[in-house]
Order: sequence, then C-alpha cells, then structure tokens
Amino acid sequence: MSRKSTPSDPSRVLVVDDHPSAREAVADVLRRAGYQVGTCASATEALARLANQPANVIVTDLQMPGMDGLQFIREVERRRLHGEIVMITAHASIASAVEAMRHGAFDYIEKPFDVMELERCVAQACERHRLREQGARSREQRVRNASQQTAPCSVLPVPCSTMIGSSVAMQELRERIVQVAASDETVLICGESGTGKELVAQTIHSLSRRAAGPLVSLNCPVLASQLTESELFGHKRGAFTGAEVDRTGRFELAHGGSILLDEVTEIDLNLQAKLLRVLQERSFERVGSSETMHVDVRVLATTNRELTSEIAAGRFREDLYYRLAVVPITVPPLRERPGDVLELADHFLEHAAARLERGPIELQSAARDLLCKYDWPGNVRELQNLITRACVLSQGRVIQVDLLRPWIAGARPLSDAQVAVFREPASNYDGLAAGNMTLEEMERRMIVATLERFGGHRARAAEALGIGIRTLSGKLRTYGYAPREKDFAKAG
Repeated sequence: MSRKSTPSDPSRVLVVDDHPSAREAVADVLRRAGYQVGTCASATEALARLANQPANVIVTDLQMPGMDGLQFIREVERRRLHGEIVMITAHASIASAVEAMRHGAFDYIEKPFDVMELERCVAQACERHRLREQGARSREQRVRNASQQTAPCSVLPVPCSTMIGSSVAMQELRERIVQVAASDETVLICGESGTGKELVAQTIHSLSRRAAGPLVSLNCPVLASQLTESELFGHKRGAFTGAEVDRTGRFELAHGGSILLDEVTEIDLNLQAKLLRVLQERSFERVGSSETMHVDVRVLATTNRELTSEIAAGRFREDLYYRLAVVPITVPPLRERPGDVLELADHFLEHAAARLERGPIELQSAARDLLCKYDWPGNVRELQNLITRACVLSQGRVIQVDLLRPWIAGARPLSDAQVAVFREPASNYDGLAAGNMTLEEMERRMIVATLERFGGHRARAAEALGIGIRTLSGKLRTYGYAPREKDFAKAG
C-alpha cells in the first residue's frame, strides 16, 4: 500500500543523482513510504523540471559531474525555487554539507545511511516545507487585511491548521506567537509535557524573517553531558575517545536560522555556563579546538519544569534563565481549555483515518462525553495517542465509548459481550480488546499488528500509531520482533 497524499501534504520529492542505480534505490524507498517521487540525472535537468513542477523536498547527491550538489543548491536559492533540500554526502565532504545548509539546505545525510534515516529526514523536510508555506500564506493574509483597514489593525491570530482550538487561551497563544515571531529575541516556551511546545517553536520560526533558514533542534534529555556539548558546539577529531572525524555542532548548522533546545533544563550545570556565553555573544569553540566561531542564530528553548524551583534547588543557573526568558510563552494544559477537546479529537480522527487509509471515523456521543469529562494529564499528546489507538482497533466507522474506557484512568474494563463488538474477525487485530489483557500486552499486540498491517514498514506503522520510529524500534527490540527492512547504503 502507498500512503495517500492529501492537499495539505502532497509530499512531492525530487531525487537528483547521476548514478542510475543509486537514484532509483532512493526513489524506490521514498515511493514505498508513500511519496510522489520524480528523478533527474543531473542538476541542470532538475532545475528545468523544478521551474515547471515544484517539489516539497529535493534529495540531491553532492558529487555530480558538471554542476555539483553545492552549485545546484546555490542556483535553487538564486532562482527562488521553493523546496527543502536534503543533501547526500560522504564523511570527507561534511564541510560542503555545512556550506550547503548556509545556502538554505534543510539537512544532510552521511553515507552509508539506512532506510529509517532517509525516511525520517524527508518526513521532517516535508513538515518544514508545510510550515513555511503556511507561514507565507499567513504573512500575505495579514498584509492584505492591514491594507484594507483605515485604522491600525490589531494582531491577527496564526491561521495554523495544526494549532487546533477555539478557546480564549488558544486565541491568546496564537496572538502571542505572531507578536514574538516578528522579533529576533530568545524565546522560552514553558508548559507541561504533551501540550505542543515544539509545535509552538516551529510556528514561531515559520512566521519569522528566518523562515528561509534552518530550524535545528536538539532533544537535550537524551544525551550525556559530553555528547550534548559535542552536539551543540561540534568537536575536532581526537577531542575525546570515539571522535574519529570533525563534527559540526547544531549551533553552526543553525547559522542564519533558529535552534530549538528542547527541554533545556536537562542540560548539565557545567554546560549551562557555556550555553550562557553563546546566548550573550553568539560565539563558541568546538570541543578540542581553540578557534572561536561566530553564528547568527535565534534561540528557542522549551521546558516542562518549574524553573524557579529548579533554580532554588541549584539545578539550573539563574543567569541562564534570565537570558532564555527574554520573551516567555506558556502553553496552556488541555484541562484549562476543555472546550478544545472535541475539536482536537475530530482533527486527530480525520488524520488517523487518512493514515490508516480508511473512510471517515466518528465518535459515539457517549464517547465524546467521556472525553470531555477526563482531565488529560498527558495533554494533547495523550488525546492524540488515544484517538489513534482507537482508530487502529475499531473496525467500524463509529468508535464506541467502551472501547475508550480501558485507557482512561478509573474506567472499567470491557466485558466479553463488548469485546465482540470491536473485534475484527479473521484479522491481525483479533482479540486485542480483551478485558482480561494487561495494558502492556494490549500495546504489544497492537504495535505488532499495526506493523504487519503495513507490511513491516516501520515508518508508516509509527506514523499510524502516533509514535516516533525510534520509540517503535525500541519496543520491537523488547518484543524480540525482527524488523523486515535491511540497512540501506547508497552507492556512488
């Protein structure tokens, strides 16, 4: 099965490579992931094609005869051919990849790479393209509205389709985003886990004057202190054990754009002092180097912690807090905007049904009442995962209330009679809703069944389940499930 494209996500990709086998291998991987893929054997051919057939994402090799990948990217920039660029490069050409990103390339992939890495990078580039196009339409609309008014117009809300909610809290949040996006100041985005802080950061960047530049993110909690420093600032070969080649850090990659420090409070105290200097001077040294590097970067940071408490406990520097919180934004938890629950649920239903390639799916009226009575400690992410899970397990077009009860705190399990309503006979999903099954076992069966529904395609299964590919892969390793896809190394 191929993923169906929608008007909001046409997913057009152009692969540019002079090696036929390598070109078709990349194209085949992306076609299987559901993208509309075209191919070109040279940069010159690609430029001619892009003039008439724009692409969301351009995947190009660096080493090509005639016009190479770097010249190609510069020409794309000069001609204002809209599309995110992903460059394929070898270790020896990292400097060229960094130069490409300074000319607007979204990201680069080092050879050899596997299928998951390619799909992840292209998916992120497609999302970046969507946000940029959305931001451009927003700016055009604000200009048109302003020109039609005789009196100074008030700040307009962000018409962002993924920032769902009509509550006063969400209207105020969208207005604040528009105000903040117009400046170049550092932004600290606070809120509980699952509220959508990363989406706020992406929207700020897409509406800013830096929208044409990269948005580079770092998930701070997942790395050890030394690795975090290397990821942020880069390192020189031999700087520490395992540093076999020079590495470009995230700040350098974000030059001309923005950097997102996700959950910044998880950064080690010693490293916080170095981060403070970057915020003050926009300069740093790579690990193992004495050469000072200067960057033009806007810093966006998120946290789910109460920073005053972290400062009092000695876990976060007070001076760093004041540097980060130049413009603070708080994302409200879902329990403080209950009127948005059903609006969000309908949005997630539509998208989950599209990912699963099913017809319209609705919620029973009792199910809608149940969602409204719940306080959603996991916020929007919990609601999205619940709706996705229900869409996967429900065969019919109406999701019944008792299918949702086991996943909402304090709800009773399903009875045997209710199980029969939701079961898919003679399918991989048979028995998933059994009331005597533990939540862990239900999750395991659902994940494996979803993977098998998509023929072992991890990226599409993860998207349907509403989780990341790494999360899916980790759970499959725990289950002892052997993945179908092999590592994919690009030739040439």
